[in-house]
Amino acid sequence: MKNKSILTLLTMILAVTPFTSCSQNKQNNGKNMENKKTLIVFFSRTGENYGVGDINKGNTHIIAEMIAEQTNGTLFQVVPEKEYPHAYNDCVALAKQEKQSNARPAIKGDVAVEDYDVIYIGYPNWWADMPMPIYTFIEKHNWQNKTVIPFCTHEGSGLSNTEDYIKKACKGATVLQGLEVQGSIAQKSQDQARKTVQNWIANHSK
Repeated sequence: MKNKSILTLLTMILAVTPFTSCSQNKQNNGKNMENKKTLIVFFSRTGENYGVGDINKGNTHIIAEMIAEQTNGTLFQVVPEKEYPHAYNDCVALAKQEKQSNARPAIKGDVAVEDYDVIYIGYPNWWADMPMPIYTFIEKHNWQNKTVIPFCTHEGSGLSNTEDYIKKACKGATVLQGLEVQGSIAQKSQDQARKTVQNWIANHSK
């Protein structure tokens, strides 16, 4: 009778164990992003900007710092060797010219994306595309088996088709759903912007 009771107890323990393991695995999968080495690469522009006036810190720069706060990631700013014009209209004209010519402006410095698992790529939406210095940066590196997550600032254009452009440019990478934040919100409603960033990052961890 005693042996029968022990056998019954062992059977009950074994029956529960697979469900416990499954639950733990699901929780661990949800934390996969937290265990990755993360880089936040971004291009951002100061000076006269549409909708926010003359700014000392770029809209995308602000969002990049919020992402770094949430992920403990490393920040790297893509800086062109030749600065864009301070005046908004002059900058818009140059950005259009560079897009039409498929230019690759030289940039200062570099960082090895190959040493990271997850790379966020941030930029303002210029003419429904990324600024050309972002392409300069992307084309310097091997993106095989990396997780790439786009984010952009804008004043009405959202991400446009930039997620698709990143998929084509970052060959071999897995590209996750991007984030778009209006520049005016990044500058003037930072609590709202921060909450948006938090929710977006949390969704990637589910």
